[in-house]
Amino acid sequence: MNKLHLTIAGARALHLAAQGLLQPRRRKAVKADVLDTIRRMEMLQIDTINVVARSPYFVLWSRLGDYPPEWLDALLAEGKLFEYWAHEACFLPIEDYGLYRHRMLDPAAMGWKYSATWMRERAGEVAALLAHIRREGPVRSSDFERLEGKSGGWWEWKPEKRSLEVLFTSGALMIARRHNFQRVYDLAERVLPGWDDAQLPELPEVRRSFALRTVKALGLARAAWIPDYHRTRRPHVDPAALAEQGLLLRASVEGWADPVYIHPDHAELARRAADGALAPTLTTILSPFDPVVWDRRRALELFGFDYRLECYTPAAKRRYGYFTLPILRRGALVGRIDAKAHRRAGIFEVKAALFEPGLRASDALLREVAGALLRCARWHGCAQVVLGRTEPGEMAGRLALALEGGTAPRQAAA
Repeated sequence: MNKLHLTIAGARALHLAAQGLLQPRRRKAVKADVLDTIRRMEMLQIDTINVVARSPYFVLWSRLGDYPPEWLDALLAEGKLFEYWAHEACFLPIEDYGLYRHRMLDPAAMGWKYSATWMRERAGEVAALLAHIRREGPVRSSDFERLEGKSGGWWEWKPEKRSLEVLFTSGALMIARRHNFQRVYDLAERVLPGWDDAQLPELPEVRRSFALRTVKALGLARAAWIPDYHRTRRPHVDPAALAEQGLLLRASVEGWADPVYIHPDHAELARRAADGALAPTLTTILSPFDPVVWDRRRALELFGFDYRLECYTPAAKRRYGYFTLPILRRGALVGRIDAKAHRRAGIFEVKAALFEPGLRASDALLREVAGALLRCARWHGCAQVVLGRTEPGEMAGRLALALEGGTAPRQAAA
């Protein structure tokens, strides 16, 4: 294969094709598609914020369209998925357990996710908790009464929760299932009885595998993008060396001085992208924890989209909103919405619809964005969309009109 040269548009198309976001699905999703989608992305990041559907369910919806969220819960309970620290806390295909086992065996290297001091100073309590689980069966954090303090981050967790989490990070416990999205912890040997550390791959092999898998999941990758995906530590694998071995392909992108790398499995997709024959047609809404945008630098370099999640920013300092969802339209990130699903009332509130500066807001673009919003609302069980602030302001009326073709949404008061 001769060295390919891609336009920025071609690079975006290749990335979205690898991520399953190039075109709308042609058939209704089935349960197996959930697992296949996670395998394609390598992982599915977990977050608990639920002003709209929690992120892992939302990431799947962006790719699969309407599907029952219970399928994800079932795959975890059936042992086809497991939870561990990948990019962050993630659902992972169970066949990849061995790749993450090295992290469990060196939990002190996991930063805040593990406390050697806690394990040392609370050794008796931790041992008692393990004995309780071994004797009584799986537990949730909520099974233990809080005696003092209040809930919150690591230092405000009740002692049992801290112990459960360090035992989870060290691999002694696994997540057997979730109940109302709460983790249910059990002994690793009960959740994954067939595992033996004799199956453990060598660490250099794991590092190489993570690098190759990242490039495949991204469709194409600059060298600097690769470590963030699986949050690998130094020494990082050099993709140029992998290319010399024939394990990756080199390509170039207009305007970028450094090369990009492509997995051989995507060679044909890459040719089509270079020829301009890979046309993105999907318009959808993304989670803030979607792989397309979770690396803010990559989103800026590839899409020119300056994105930041502001839920941890004081309200007075927020520019866009609490939990803004990027809008993907035909290969471009064209804006973001700040939304909240009022499920009991059946209302999907778009507090703000904010389009990128300089965007040419054609009627076709607004119709497609409105269609994505209506589909998203329907999946949330909301029959009505309420539209709030729109920027630029001259788009407000046109977007409201585009929405009217679905469920007769009303414009919110200014």
